Amino acid sequence: MKMQNVAIHLNTASSLIRQKTFAEFFAGIGLMRMGLEKVGWSLKFANDISQDKYKMYRTHFKDEPDHFVVEDIHKLRGDRIPSVALATASFPCTDLSLAGMRKGLSGKESSAFWGVIRILEEMKDRKPPVVLLENVVGFLTSHGGKDFQAAMLALNRLGYSVDALIVDAERFVPQSRVRLFVIGSILPGIKRSGIGDPTAFYESPVRPAALASFIHDHPEIAWNLRAVNTPPTRRNTLSDLLEELPEDSAFWWSAKRTQYLLSQLSEKHAKTLAEMTAKSAWTYGTVFRRIRNEKSMAELRVDGIAGCLRTPKGGSARQIVVKAGYGQTFARLLTPRECARLMGADDYAIEASLHHALFGFGDAVCVPVASWIAENYIDPLLDDLQKHCTSPDRSEWDVA
Repeated sequence: MKMQNVAIHLNTASSLIRQKTFAEFFAGIGLMRMGLEKVGWSLKFANDISQDKYKMYRTHFKDEPDHFVVEDIHKLRGDRIPSVALATASFPCTDLSLAGMRKGLSGKESSAFWGVIRILEEMKDRKPPVVLLENVVGFLTSHGGKDFQAAMLALNRLGYSVDALIVDAERFVPQSRVRLFVIGSILPGIKRSGIGDPTAFYESPVRPAALASFIHDHPEIAWNLRAVNTPPTRRNTLSDLLEELPEDSAFWWSAKRTQYLLSQLSEKHAKTLAEMTAKSAWTYGTVFRRIRNEKSMAELRVDGIAGCLRTPKGGSARQIVVKAGYGQTFARLLTPRECARLMGADDYAIEASLHHALFGFGDAVCVPVASWIAENYIDPLLDDLQKHCTSPDRSEWDVA
């Protein structure tokens, strides 16, 4: 696809890149901000529609009156957004997942993506040089890949070439949380003839086979794929992050409630828990309730990694901690502090209720993942953008 001509005044673009400023759409409780600020970025604008998330945000970030706007994305105007080097958008994933019945980008919540596209278009020559989108991996396959294709082409029409990464937070924290990140930049797209072996170039630890295949199968999209380091290997486990709660803590469930949970385990998982209970040491696992064959079942995980934190929109979404040993078994929900730690936000100030805390952290971006992408992808990208901006033979940079 031929990208539209996008004129960007060099002085403005160069200044924004040096300042490393960003605007955060769908800011939630501010974990994308935490990740970017840890590696030298400065926030100039934040937006979310949720009052509950905003309340958590302002508890932690005392400067929120300066930049946070609680508003529906569809009601924001481009001229209200400050000029920044980077715009981030962790738009709602509900309609891109099974939970939202795969309505896709036309669904009530995930259609908020188009609000971001409209705002960027309204910013005209002030649009940020770089855009970062985050969502579930279901975005890649929604409506047979047509939603992802439409989103990438929409960015192309605004003058952005695109790249995509899939990163599991498990590389950084003991939580299985696989997310798709899209980076749009005003660098020209690359030509297929310069790629070499497509299979070897596309596929990598951050571009697994499904993503590599999509890139290969969609030459109509203006891609700008960049080499990126392999994410680090995590060193801690779930037990390192759990709080030491006394046995009489109100968080622990009653024996009756715990027994009901255990009765929902499969024979295989019940045997695993029995072995844990028989040990002369405390061991830990997590449990999710799921519907299997129209029956509620409890699934036990004991590999030292928590399942993906989710918003508590139903009982099945709440993750349960199991503590077993010395002939005893205890069960409870994750605490808000444990949720913060699993998102890499260990020192987050929490005053919200359990329900609101679970919702806020379950709908956020893992902090060290955001930091890693900024350091290993966006910062080097800015260096290349700066070289283009300071080219001596151009009064403006036209991307075609």
